[in-house]
Amino acid sequence: MPMLLNADDYRSRARQMLPRGLFDYIDRGTEDETALSRLRASLDGITLMPAVLAGHSKRDLDTTLLGARIAAPLAVAPTALAGLVAHDGETKLARAASRVGIPVCISTQSVTTIETIRRGAPDAKLWFQLYVWRDRDLTARLLERARNCGCDNLLVTVDTPVSPNREYNQRNGFGIPFTPSLRSVADVARHPRWLFGVLMRYLLGEGIPTYGHYPAEFRTAITRPSVAEAVRLEHRLSWDDMRWLRDVWPGRLTIKGVLAVRDAETAAAVGADAIVVSAHGGRNLDCLPAPADCVPAIAAAVQGRLTVLADSGVRRGTDVLKYCALGADAVLVGRLPLWGLAVGGEQGAEAVLRMILREMDTAMAFLGVARVAELKMQPR
Repeated sequence: MPMLLNADDYRSRARQMLPRGLFDYIDRGTEDETALSRLRASLDGITLMPAVLAGHSKRDLDTTLLGARIAAPLAVAPTALAGLVAHDGETKLARAASRVGIPVCISTQSVTTIETIRRGAPDAKLWFQLYVWRDRDLTARLLERARNCGCDNLLVTVDTPVSPNREYNQRNGFGIPFTPSLRSVADVARHPRWLFGVLMRYLLGEGIPTYGHYPAEFRTAITRPSVAEAVRLEHRLSWDDMRWLRDVWPGRLTIKGVLAVRDAETAAAVGADAIVVSAHGGRNLDCLPAPADCVPAIAAAVQGRLTVLADSGVRRGTDVLKYCALGADAVLVGRLPLWGLAVGGEQGAEAVLRMILREMDTAMAFLGVARVAELKMQPR
């Protein structure tokens, strides 16, 4: 096996390991995928100003985020169906993040329940991502489950009012519900390691994978549509819903999917603790601005009132540093840990996370900074 030294190496190897439909679902964007190009261009266009002769013998990546000390300004982003990348993938991600010393955010649409993940990763710092269901009582019960499992930060995703236009999913026959076809079945057969190491293990154990957090009476296999109105994702979310969440959720509240300064200021006004400046990894709307172009103004507007997180497009440790130099307090990474998970399971996910930290440390040495907060962005 060739050496895996960077994100591209892991991505290329994951592409070999996963069925095309699943790989594309994780890897690609939406429509013409110009948002993906814009994300990379925005980050590639940022330079950081070095300070020479700084005299630092080592770098310190650890930081305090939302009242907790973590090993670096980094967290694993919530990703739907991560449990299809590896068997029990969400638990493996949680253990990998725990060993690295950073939080991991569990998705409402994970295959494995938050209770099972907590049992499998008792020391992990778990956050929980929420898609609000139309039945608010069921949503409140889900939040209670997350709280009972020690999740102290709720990320509510607000940038997905409808299903995105991902045409490649239709061509690949991959979607929720998953519709088997001759092409998709042949694709799975060409990836025996995934077939026997992931899918067959589910079939022989728990059965066909499902959205684990859905109430039992509404839970269906990923091959069948979830038609129950109660657990459809709410497409009419408003700031009143955020006020409701603030009332019912006792922990930290983070609003994910903010790109406008006005929305960031409103988030602060309704009592949110943090926001994630995010373009959903370029996966939702193809004409959105890049988060790197939005972070500086948002960070300046809400300084001292909100913790500012950022995500989308991260491929290197230097990308994390760039977001931090722009004003983000921490950065979420989604695709990269999944590539590690696909290639090497729990150890692969941990290896990717440690790779990012090494890249951050190396870059900080060249920049002459001992702490991330000392970073300076090169004026454009």
